Amino acid sequence: MISMMKVASAVALTAAALPAVAQPVELLTKVLVETRKPAADGTTKIVLAPAARVVPGNRVVYQISYRNTGREPARDLVIANPVPAGLVYSGAAAGSPEPELSVDGKLFGPLARLSVRTATGMRPATPADIRVVRWRLTNSVAPGASGQVSFRALVK
Repeated sequence: MISMMKVASAVALTAAALPAVAQPVELLTKVLVETRKPAADGTTKIVLAPAARVVPGNRVVYQISYRNTGREPARDLVIANPVPAGLVYSGAAAGSPEPELSVDGKLFGPLARLSVRTATGMRPATPADIRVVRWRLTNSVAPGASGQVSFRALVK
């Protein structure tokens, strides 16, 4: 079992330290675990719940909320978040834009354009190689405005 409290705390501090602009933007990271619940119509519904502890095979969602606490619009906001060890990136969460991905924290792009150096050369990157996800907000964030980006991951 992995304690998500330790992972969530580290992610929140890292995410808060990474805004690309010196503007008063507050970031908050939540880690949620996907659970399956039977629905009244006989189907199975996926529900998100706070993740206290997770086990291999659990699917989690990292939600990064942002809010402009300043008096001016926040422009060119970049939100970057590492994919913690023990997790495999599995895509943007429902309702979130696709992030840019990186295997090294330096070069970002879609998964199909990333590669990993091996002892015998280069190979295409896989979701297990992703170490950082990043969103570039194209619109400014008005004073007091907020939003959210999120990604899904699988516990190894």
